[in-house]
Amino acid sequence: MVSKNQIKLITSLQHKKYRNEHQLFIAEGVKVIQELLQSNIVLEHLFVTESIFDTLNPAQKTLIKEADMKRISALVSPSSCLAIFKIPKAKTIEDKGLIVALDDIRDPGNLGTIIRLCDWFGVKQLVCSNETVDVYNPKVIQATMGSIARVNVHYVDLNTFVSQTKLPVFGTFMDGNNIYKEALPTDGILIFGNEANGISPSLEKIIKNRIAIPRFGDVQQTESLNVATATAVCLSEFKRNS
Repeated sequence: MVSKNQIKLITSLQHKKYRNEHQLFIAEGVKVIQELLQSNIVLEHLFVTESIFDTLNPAQKTLIKEADMKRISALVSPSSCLAIFKIPKAKTIEDKGLIVALDDIRDPGNLGTIIRLCDWFGVKQLVCSNETVDVYNPKVIQATMGSIARVNVHYVDLNTFVSQTKLPVFGTFMDGNNIYKEALPTDGILIFGNEANGISPSLEKIIKNRIAIPRFGDVQQTESLNVATATAVCLSEFKRNS
């Protein structure tokens, strides 16, 4: 059974204010929760509607009714499990390797997919502007499919971070140099901008290397690529070159 206080806490964690206040976040679905349980992220409690995760300490798991799961779930179609995890302490950014940076990404699905892409391509660090959607938003966690456990996500003043780094900085622009003709380094920072407006003008001024994914269509009227799709193409090319 889930208590009224537990329902109140869990539903409050759908909002950034209360996630920060309690230093907790929620995750739903067997795949996501399984990945997080195998990581260093600490489980607070797990709610299930069926007999799963049987190796867990019984004190950390509560069997509830499907009707109660619907009350606490952030999903339209609730899963059979919902877990509360502790938000891990932020790690120090290491100025090495390939780092992906996001300037004001607003869509949770895009951020979650980019985290999965970083995991796939072996990018350990993702640096976000303070305006980027919260990584512990339930929709972001869902979209990562567990990759959040293997990618360190940082929130910083992106302009300050980029201006102080010793790594080469690459920004993605519609009028940039053809990425397939560029010499791409193993270590560097690769920046992607807002879904509608791209990289902000203030940040653009301090980016020395402008790259673009060329259009190959005959008509060439497609306005732009989805930011997560662009991330996949660019990471593939960076890794291929390295």
